[in-house]
Amino acid sequence: MAGVFYGVGVGPGDPELLTVKAIRAIQQADVVIAPKTEKKDESTALTIAQPFLKAGVPIVRLVFPMVFDGETLSEAWENNKNTILELLAAGKKVVFLTLGDPMFYSTYIYIFHLLENCGYPVETIPGVPAFCAMASKLGYPLAEGNDTLSVVPATLTPEQLDRVLARSDNVVLMKVYKNYQKLIETLKRHGLAENAVMVSRCGLEDEQVVRDVTEIGDQTINYLSTILTRRNKA
Repeated sequence: MAGVFYGVGVGPGDPELLTVKAIRAIQQADVVIAPKTEKKDESTALTIAQPFLKAGVPIVRLVFPMVFDGETLSEAWENNKNTILELLAAGKKVVFLTLGDPMFYSTYIYIFHLLENCGYPVETIPGVPAFCAMASKLGYPLAEGNDTLSVVPATLTPEQLDRVLARSDNVVLMKVYKNYQKLIETLKRHGLAENAVMVSRCGLEDEQVVRDVTEIGDQTINYLSTILTRRNKA
């Protein structure tokens, strides 16, 4: 029997936001892969999916280093690919858990590209992106009528970010944990700080909502933080 690889989006944090299709894939998995970084033992995606795991299912924790050295990345990712291929060759249904949506700024995308021509079926199951969950929870429409919405990483160059902010009605800013104070100054300059709201670890027990993004000070911003902003309140 041929193995099948599933990339499953588990959403931002609330297990009740998983789709029926995602739950079914998780429950039928022969092996579950939980990605994690070198610095942390836990996997947030695994925690979210925990209520739906069948008893005794093997869990493989693969380390994805958060580094930008090409050789280190290449070796780590190649090793992870080989681990997955061995499971598929054994005829396993392999579920790879990923936060939010698998095709949206996700670790899964790299694995997807590595396995595209591996000879085994690959199925991607979408999940709820954090910014969509945030908007619904806060009653914060992302776009109405002819509004333009830009979804961008805050790690863009200052010039790139200026161009995006200048042309957008509404903005979703991902990866805001880096250079936060400079980012806030940029939002102020474009008239987008007043209506901004930041949510960290959306849907998880320690979720934090910041309605005045200018008052954060020097505190460390959690990696799982996103800012929603717009020019005018609805």
